Amino acid sequence: MEDRKYIELNCETALHQLKRKFPYRWDLNIYRGCEHGCKYCYAVYSHDYLGSQNYYQDIYVKTNIVKQLKKELNNPNWKGEIVNIGGVTDSYQPAEEYYKLMPEILKLFIKHKTPAIISTKSDLILRDYDLIDELSRLTYINVAATITTTDEDLRKQIEPGSISSSRRFAMLKSFRKTNASVGLHIMPIVPYLTDNYANLDSLFAQARECCVHYALTGTLYLRGKARGIFFDFVNKKFPYLYEDFLKLYKTGGANKEYKDSLYEMVNKLRDKYALSGNYSKLIKEKLK
Repeated sequence: MEDRKYIELNCETALHQLKRKFPYRWDLNIYRGCEHGCKYCYAVYSHDYLGSQNYYQDIYVKTNIVKQLKKELNNPNWKGEIVNIGGVTDSYQPAEEYYKLMPEILKLFIKHKTPAIISTKSDLILRDYDLIDELSRLTYINVAATITTTDEDLRKQIEPGSISSSRRFAMLKSFRKTNASVGLHIMPIVPYLTDNYANLDSLFAQARECCVHYALTGTLYLRGKARGIFFDFVNKKFPYLYEDFLKLYKTGGANKEYKDSLYEMVNKLRDKYALSGNYSKLIKEKLK
């Protein structure tokens, strides 16, 4: 991405405890901001705390995060719970190719047998294949790819800094050779753009071909700055859909009628390809 700027900073904590209930309670983010440039990104608000308005180009790097994580994992009060790596920003965005922080983080997780979840839109994660393979033989680790469309022209518009969907599927297929839990995140499903049967059928079919353990889906949600950025994008690139989006998104989420219809189709496709929508079960089985 042009004009990107890496801004190094020190973090006070590596692990952050989450308030909402998930199958995990801890989050770790190496970077703030993301070069993938997704027009629907929910996390753009997070740059407000850093005094920056450019979420896609001002990339903040927590250069001391490995040192800080080492202290926290060595703390006798640490219970070895699941850590979601990159819940706000992708840990394998282009900055990681330069800073190479993930290998050191994974080595610490291996040392402490700490279970982890990683979701990414990049196949840079393959660089750390051996480390993830090693961790997968010690404890639970989940590797997931977020893929929204098989239409490459559309992908380049809504996720301009990301790699092709085919490369992401190939990455998932590679990690099925490990003991890792492997999943597809079709999130978000974007009304009028990626919610058609042909696209969703293709995503589920390729997920089945890659033998993923599960496939999660989620509809586009728009709030705060994310809403303004997305509507501006639609108005510029798909002006004929602008009024339809306004009607559908009177609040942060699409209306119930739309979602009921969408998930009726999604559930039929899930059944067609015999794909689970539950990854919590895998966690319980591995950590019991």
